[in-house]
Amino acid sequence: MEFHIVLHEPRIPQNTGNIGRLCFASNSTLHLIHPLGFNITQKELKRAGMDYWQFLKVLEWDNYEAFLDSKLEDLPHFFLTTKTDKPYYQAPMQKGAYLHFGREDAGLKEAILKQNKKNCFTIPMWNNARSLNLATSVGIVLYEGIRQRDFIPSQDV
Repeated sequence: MEFHIVLHEPRIPQNTGNIGRLCFASNSTLHLIHPLGFNITQKELKRAGMDYWQFLKVLEWDNYEAFLDSKLEDLPHFFLTTKTDKPYYQAPMQKGAYLHFGREDAGLKEAILKQNKKNCFTIPMWNNARSLNLATSVGIVLYEGIRQRDFIPSQDV
């Protein structure tokens, strides 16, 4: 019951490095869909990912179509966006999932959102905030999935 973090065309190496650290700490797989806005060997990426990057399960894909054409695990796919009202904690992630996140400057492509409308979720925000940092967003949603997966109702309540 693993989680897969799918970054669509990330642009900022420090975000990707931090997300790599989250993936390492949670035993999740990181998927990077090209084109990337940086070189995978950039020192900023490695610095943000600390010395974990070499142990991280990371897969790179030429594009979204190549990702879809691969032999993916039979897990649900959830797409995080500011363009829906359904909160992320309503996504049924009890058995693991592919969690898709878009570019820092543009989000997920409109065509992807339209194709997966039922599985689009958002992180609620107030005070006219446009968005959250990508690494922060991944952490919020990933650890909600872990909470759902590992939750065992207490018999004492």
